This record gives sequence, structure tokens and C-alpha cells, in this order.
Amino acid sequence: MSRGSSNSVFLGVDVGTGSARAGIFDQKGKLLGSASSPILIWKEKDCIEQSSTDIWHAVCAAVKSACSLASVAPEEVAGLGFAATCSLVAVDADGSPVSVSWSGDTRRNIIVWMDHRAVNQAERINASNSPVLQYCGGSVSPEMQAPKLLWVKENLQESWSMVCRWMDLSDWLAYRATGDDTRSLCTTVCKWTYLGHAHMEQWKESDSRDMEACGWDNVFWEEIGLGDLVEGNCAKIASKSQELGLLPGTPVGTPLIDAHAGGVGVMESIPDEQFKADLPHEEAICHRMVLVCGTSTCHMAVSKKKLFVPGVWGPFWSAMVPEFWLTEGGQSATGALLDYITENHVAAPLLSNRASSQSISIYELLNKMLLSMSHEQNSPFLSALTQDIHVLPDFHGNRSPMADPKSKGVIYGLTLDTSEKHLALMYLATIQGIAYGTRHIVEHCNAHGHKIDTLLACGGLAKNSVYIQEHADIIGKPLLPAIMPLLLLPSFFLAKLLLPSSNASPFASYCAGCQIILPRENEPVLLGAAVLGAVAGKKFPGVRDAMKALNAAGKVVNPSSDPRVKKYHDAKYQIFRSLYEQQVSHRSTMAQALQ
Repeated sequence: MSRGSSNSVFLGVDVGTGSARAGIFDQKGKLLGSASSPILIWKEKDCIEQSSTDIWHAVCAAVKSACSLASVAPEEVAGLGFAATCSLVAVDADGSPVSVSWSGDTRRNIIVWMDHRAVNQAERINASNSPVLQYCGGSVSPEMQAPKLLWVKENLQESWSMVCRWMDLSDWLAYRATGDDTRSLCTTVCKWTYLGHAHMEQWKESDSRDMEACGWDNVFWEEIGLGDLVEGNCAKIASKSQELGLLPGTPVGTPLIDAHAGGVGVMESIPDEQFKADLPHEEAICHRMVLVCGTSTCHMAVSKKKLFVPGVWGPFWSAMVPEFWLTEGGQSATGALLDYITENHVAAPLLSNRASSQSISIYELLNKMLLSMSHEQNSPFLSALTQDIHVLPDFHGNRSPMADPKSKGVIYGLTLDTSEKHLALMYLATIQGIAYGTRHIVEHCNAHGHKIDTLLACGGLAKNSVYIQEHADIIGKPLLPAIMPLLLLPSFFLAKLLLPSSNASPFASYCAGCQIILPRENEPVLLGAAVLGAVAGKKFPGVRDAMKALNAAGKVVNPSSDPRVKKYHDAKYQIFRSLYEQQVSHRSTMAQALQ
């Protein structure tokens, strides 16, 4: 069935951790049809790998199904955009996969974003104290590409010698579709230490070295033992980077990392009544943070000025919204952590079967159980069910704001209870721990110059009503500007300084609940990718114009108006912060014992 006009729709493709997805959007940003196809993943301790061949087959299947469901003919697609996890792809001169696995299996040519095999390499790179590190929060993460590349060079010499191109997955998708090896500014800046502001001819700033190859710091690569990658004008890691490119045939936008595509897909999803009439748009967008909530969670905020936030990635020039600096916080395991907590509980099989019989997810069933338990126990509010359980969600390290990949998860308050209700409490306490982690990131960013007062959430977890409500109740608005620097003081001193009782939370008098805005469309990452296709197809003059036209707000989730809820979460937040402090102390104690 034709729609009567050619080139009338936009196609977005997103490759996540577990599947490839495609979505068709009309010129108002409405989703017309979407489809997904599963992808393989190999997990062996800290080594997590995928196959580019398998992923491409899944992408093709998802695109064909999405077009069929939307009744769209190929000639109606005005433009295509790709988004993907920031996984590392290895291919030879012919574009064939090169193994990055101990197994030698050539299918396994992708080191997945969450792979933590390169913790040691990251520590050694950070010891270099290179100036480029200031643009990723002061240190690289083992989830970034430089440590992973160094690991391969040190452990898989044969593979290292065979690789012709090292690529971020989203860049590889565009390359596979078009044959063009131009890399995305988003991927190279955020994961490869490319200095985007040098690319944008801002390299004369006093705090940056003069850049070779536009934005690559050759000295950095040589210092960390990867000088061979900058030979030949950085050909193996890309000598060209750009924000948005037009390619032959159906226009294909230069891609984004999936979380960044989510930011593009929702950052302008503000209800009309939420627009701040007293703020110009250039400033209003800087008051927003996007939470892209999936297997992990990314926290995306932009600013016109360059803001350095210790322990938080960035600032990255023009890496998401053109001509804005991007600050990127993150939690390495959120959806993955909820799956882990739930699936490893003894009551999980029974609950899973019950959920299946009701044709709902196990999380929907747990949400119903929590509501019933709250009524049965005459709890003052649902959150109070977890007063004896506290979770530090660093089961896969702390990405932000502590930048501590060695941090471990903590569950305080375990008993011998193995009941279904206990699983429900563990699930709720884990959600709360994740939300306290996001609150920590927001407060930390605001203490270093951001002005975040509006949150937008998207991704799979954003569809979970309890998850979003707990975040709305827990995450506070920024403190008064005069108070922000005091966050750097010890919490006990801050409490004495600000409050009449040192037993109260130092944040209690200054944090208020925060609305969370959800997008109209359920697939904002796909929409963000489609925005790139729309611009590539010349349907809009620029990315921000397309965002304003295609983004749309949906439900607004308000915090509880009950002051007891706020008091409760302030108390639990103090305990949350103390769990990490205690862990660091205990780690030091044990290290000394082993000397």
C-alpha cells in the first residue's frame, strides 16, 4: 500500500545489547511500525563478545519486517539513521571479521560495550595523566575503546596484526551499508579520546595540545603503547570524522551511539506548558537531562559552556546536539542488574510462570505484588516497604560519578527469607538504589556548573511505572547556587552547618521532588536515529530543527506530595552514600592486610 508520496518516511535502526531494532516514522515523528530481531552474545567472566555478521543479518531482518508492518515501500524512505551500543568491531582489509576472543572464533569479532577485560589497561592509561583525559571525566573507563585496543595488542597478537579497521559498532553499520569509512564525531569523541573541539577548529584553547590529524592526540596514543594506530594518518581508527554526512543512494546519516540517539529522540519532548518563557531556547535545553534507561543507564546533559565534572564523561564538543558540549553520566548495570537480582532469586521460576499465565512480564507482576503488600502491611507509602533493605547497585562497577570500575554491589539487610514477597522487596530496593545513583549524578553535575531541573526518561525501564515513580520521588531539583559548593564538604559537617539537627539529611531542606517527562513515542532511540536520516535526506536544515519537529512529549510523572516520602528517601540516600564510603575503607583495610 503506497502513501501517495515518495520519500515521505524516515527509518531508524538501533542495535542494542540483545537485539537489532528498526522503526519507521512519519514527518511528525509518529511511529508507523517497528520490528526487532535477536542477536547472539557470548559471555565468559569479564569477556563479552558478539558477531558483526550475525548483527547485520538481524538488522536486515528487522528493517524488512518494520517496512512490511508499516506498509512502506523502499522508495518512500527519505533517509536512514543508525544507532548502536559503543561496542568495538574488528575487521580485516576485506571487511571480514577478525576474532577478538580467546577462543579464536572468527565470528566473535566484537568486544561488547559492557566487557570489562581491560580494567588493568585502563588503570595504566589513566596513570599517564594525559591532557586528553580531562575530557572524559579525568580517566578512561574499561568500557571505552583505548583500553580494549591495548588489551587486544597485549593478548591477541595475531588478531592485532590482521585488523585493518577498528570501528565503533554504529560506524561499522554505516560502513557496512554504504562502503564509506567516515566515522561519527559522536563515537570518536565519546569513546576514542578524539578532541571534537579541535575538529570544530577550537583547538587553540589554552588547555589543549596542538592536534595532529585534526583531533587525535598522537602523543597520547604513543604514551599508552598504541602509537602504531596513528600511523598513516590514523587510518585504522579513522582519519575523518564528521557530525552528519550525506551518502549515495538513500541518504544515510552519520550514526550515533544508541544512548546519544535517545537524547536526540527526546530532548525536545517538552510539553507546551513546561517551556520556560523567561529563558531563551539556547539556555532552556541546558536545564534538561535525558535518562536513557536500558541494560545500563546513560545520563545526558548539554551546556553552552565547557563544564568539567570529575568522574563524569566529557565535556564532549557537539557529540549529541550540534554546537553544545555534552556531559555524559552513567550507571553500567541497571536493567541488567534488575534481571540479575530477579532471575537469581529462588522464587523467580514460580513468579515467572505466574506472570506468563497472566500474559504480563515478571516486573509487572512484582509491581502488582508491591501494591498489595503495601495495603496488607498498612504501609504509609509503597517505598517504605524497604526500610530494612539498602542496595548499592555497583555490581558492574561505578561509572559515574565515582569512576570506580572496581566498586562492588552491596545488599544490606539480607535474611533467610526466600519467599515471593522477599523477591518483591529486593526488586524494589534495587530500583531505589539505582535511583539514588542517578540522584548522586544529578547533584554532582549541578555542583560543578550544570543547572539541571528537568528530567526526560526513555528506554525499556522508562515503561516500568514503579521504576519511574521511584525516580521522580527520589531525584531532587538542584540545590540553591550558594549551597552547591558545600556539597564538597564532608556530609557530617554539612549537616551541622545547614540543619538544626545533625541527624537529618544535609539535603532535606533544599531538594524537592522532580517531574519526569516521558516521550510520546515508545521507541525514542529509533526516533533519534530516524532524525539523522531525516536530516541526511534534506527534510530539515539541521539536527536541532528535526528534533523540534519530531520530538513530542507524552506522560508527565510527578513526585509524591507526601512530605514523609521525601524524608524517607533523604534518609535512605544518606545510607546509600555511606555504603560506598564504607566499601572504600574496607578495600583499603584488606589491601593493607595483604601487604
